[in-house]
Amino acid sequence: MRIIDYFDKGVTLAPDRAFLIDEAGTRTYRQAQAMSHRLANAFKRTGIRPGTKAAVYSHNAARAFECVLGLLRAGCVWVPVNVRNTVDDTVYTLDNLDAEVLFYSAAFAKAAAELRARCPRIAHAICIEELDGDAPSLDQWTAGLPEMSEEIQQSDDEIVTLFSSGGTTGAPKGVIMANSCWEMMIAGSQRLYRLDHPVHLVAAPLTHAAGGSALVMAPMGTTNVLLPGFDPVGVMEAIQKHRVTHLFLPPTAIYGLLAHPDVRKYDYSSLRFFTYASAPMPPEKIKEAMDVFGPVMTNSFGQTETGLNTTYFAPEEHVEALEKGLEHRLRSVGRASLFNRIAIMDDNGNLLPPDTPGEIVARGTQLMKGYYKNPEETEKARAFGWHHTGDIGYLDSDGYLYLIDRKRDMIISGGFNVFPAEVEKTVVTHPAVKDCAVVGVPDEKWGEAVTAVLELKSEQTVTAEEIIAFCRARLSAVKTPKRIEFWSELPRSPVGKVLRRKVREHFWQGRSRAI
Repeated sequence: MRIIDYFDKGVTLAPDRAFLIDEAGTRTYRQAQAMSHRLANAFKRTGIRPGTKAAVYSHNAARAFECVLGLLRAGCVWVPVNVRNTVDDTVYTLDNLDAEVLFYSAAFAKAAAELRARCPRIAHAICIEELDGDAPSLDQWTAGLPEMSEEIQQSDDEIVTLFSSGGTTGAPKGVIMANSCWEMMIAGSQRLYRLDHPVHLVAAPLTHAAGGSALVMAPMGTTNVLLPGFDPVGVMEAIQKHRVTHLFLPPTAIYGLLAHPDVRKYDYSSLRFFTYASAPMPPEKIKEAMDVFGPVMTNSFGQTETGLNTTYFAPEEHVEALEKGLEHRLRSVGRASLFNRIAIMDDNGNLLPPDTPGEIVARGTQLMKGYYKNPEETEKARAFGWHHTGDIGYLDSDGYLYLIDRKRDMIISGGFNVFPAEVEKTVVTHPAVKDCAVVGVPDEKWGEAVTAVLELKSEQTVTAEEIIAFCRARLSAVKTPKRIEFWSELPRSPVGKVLRRKVREHFWQGRSRAI
């Protein structure tokens, strides 16, 4: 089956139920389906063939997500791009993944114009809300077209999404997900999260796990309440107003909720699953969240390559851990979910026994089909017949997975991936900087705070504030260092290479990078 077929099951289940709610109003399942058919017809009328890569450049909004449904119904491939990233980042993604169609919000028209100018493959641009130069509005592009389209046949192995995942060098890679991958994620979510009349609050970007969750939960007839961004009061009000049952937020955002003076003034009794995956969250914060929001906290482990919920740590397991004196279990990310296998492997391909650290590896039908146009990295990821996550951890005797360290140097700050090399390349362009090392430093709010350690040129001076401002002008907010340190000399190898590992050890000495 195609991924769009599962959305249609949600339409059959509850055609007049709200599918998308945003600042502009409500779109029912029936209305969203009709628009997706009109969009599919517009693709055909314009001569855009199935398999074409198409991106949607917008904040969280109902009409933007309808574009995703439309391109999927047309047999095209969704290339998610995040408006929070720099234009340079987005240009790389669009070019690397061969995007030819760009839907964009009028709020980002200026950035979209630059994207079109720098991405020659983009042959079709549609401004979602209004006419923008030679780019028609969505209504103009679909005008006069019927609300039923010809079905596009696809195989189970047909590519349907190309999300981006970073590599050891920081260059994003396109992660190939086929219909079969999404089918397994949908099946898993039906087992783990199924409720009657679920309401899903989307405060995180639709271009990340929140968008994937909206797709896999559609067969349940889920209502998705879209917020343009994270705001503590907005989230708390939305939970109470819409009787939200499902919610995902990175720990940084949850800390913002817990710190708000009005956090206990709202009604959270509708919540059933409050997921805090994507970054470390200390047990103390988990317990506080359970006290405020109820016994609903949920955790999981996964990455772009493995799909959603590779492991799962259920709300009732959190309660059991506290009731049975197993508080250490709150540091885990749960056990392998039904359609996934998790193991620990050494560098020689041997699977390791319980409580023995090694690389976390996975198997399952929902795993990616490979990296787009990157066979070498695909083969590396599949060594010894398992998918290699690049994360170090261990399994206890009960099958619970614990993360210890990252084999790669990637930093996870506030739930977003940051690659040190990219930040370092920016910092060293400052005229006062001789060299630098960027590492993740333990931080209660961010999980890991991006920290730049600088070695200055002789007789040069600069302040931390000046370096941060310099980076902020050239990097997205999540990549801009939160902290700057100045060292007289950075540790180096015999050939003069800066030893980032030694810098990291300075900050993590006596501490485990465990969740």
